Amino acid sequence: MSRTVMSRTLTAVSADGSPVHVEVHGPDDAPAVVLAHGWTCSTEFWAAQIRELATDHRVVVYDQRGHGRTAASGAGTGVLADDLEAVLGAVLAPGEKAVLAGHSMGGMTLMAASGRAAFAEHAAAVLLCSTGSSRLIDESLVLPMRAGRLRSRITRAVLGSRAPLGPVTPLSKRILKYATMGPGSGRKRVAKCARIVHACPRASRVAWAHVLAELDLDAGVRELRVPAVVVAGTADRLTPLVHARRLADALPRCLELVELAGMGHMTPVEAPEAVTAKIRELADTYLNAKEEAA
Repeated sequence: MSRTVMSRTLTAVSADGSPVHVEVHGPDDAPAVVLAHGWTCSTEFWAAQIRELATDHRVVVYDQRGHGRTAASGAGTGVLADDLEAVLGAVLAPGEKAVLAGHSMGGMTLMAASGRAAFAEHAAAVLLCSTGSSRLIDESLVLPMRAGRLRSRITRAVLGSRAPLGPVTPLSKRILKYATMGPGSGRKRVAKCARIVHACPRASRVAWAHVLAELDLDAGVRELRVPAVVVAGTADRLTPLVHARRLADALPRCLELVELAGMGHMTPVEAPEAVTAKIRELADTYLNAKEEAA
C-alpha cells in the first residue's frame, strides 16, 4: 500500500551555532536516506533522487554551509563534519540508522565525519559519488594540459577565481558542460546544473574552492568502516576515475566501484536512475532488511 509523501523543512544548529537548512521528504516512519550535495550546489541537485526515493523512504537533504539557504560562516572540513552531525541529530532518533550518500564535496563530508560519534551512531552504509579525498588540483583534468606544476597552478587559479559567473547563457552552459558533465549530457540536464551552480554565492564558491584545493581526507577514508559503494563517471574531469579507484582500494568495506560510461562529474543529474538505484540497493540491504528481521 502506498503512503502519502510528506515534505517539511527544519533548521539544524551546528556546533558553532550556525543554522543549517534541512528538508525532509517522504513518510516519517520510512527508512532514512541522507543526501549531501557538492560544491556550488544545493538541495535542488537531488531532485531526481527525492522524487524517486521519497515514495517509500524518508529522504533528508540539506544545504551545505554557504550554499542554498544555509548562510556562510566559515569553511573547512571540520565545518562539513559539524554540519552533518547537526543534521543527523536533528532528523534521526537516537541510534536510528540511515544510508548516507554524498556527491563531490558531499562525499568529502562523509570522509570528514567518519570519526565522529554521530556518524558511528547513525551511518548504516554510504555511497560516495564523484568524489575524492586528496590531490584534487593536481589530478583535475579540467585543463587539457600535461600534468605538472604549471597545470596545477593554473587549475588552482581557475577553480578559485573570484570572477563572477554571471547569468546563465549559451556560452556559460557550454563551459559548465565541458568542465563538469559528460559529452552526451542533454540540454535540460546541463541547464539545470548551470542554474544551480550559478546561484551559488561567489564568496562561498571561492572560500570552498580554497578548502578543496588543500584537501587531505585520506585518513578519514580509512576510518569509514561501514559498507560503501563508490560511483564515478568515466568522463569526470573534476574528480577523474583515479580518485574513485583510490577510494575503492582504501575503504575498509568497499562493496563495489561503479564506473558510469560517458558520464561526467554531475552523476546524480546525468545518470539519476543509476545513482538512485545504488542508494535504494543500500537501503534495501542495510535498512529494510533489518526492519523485516525485527
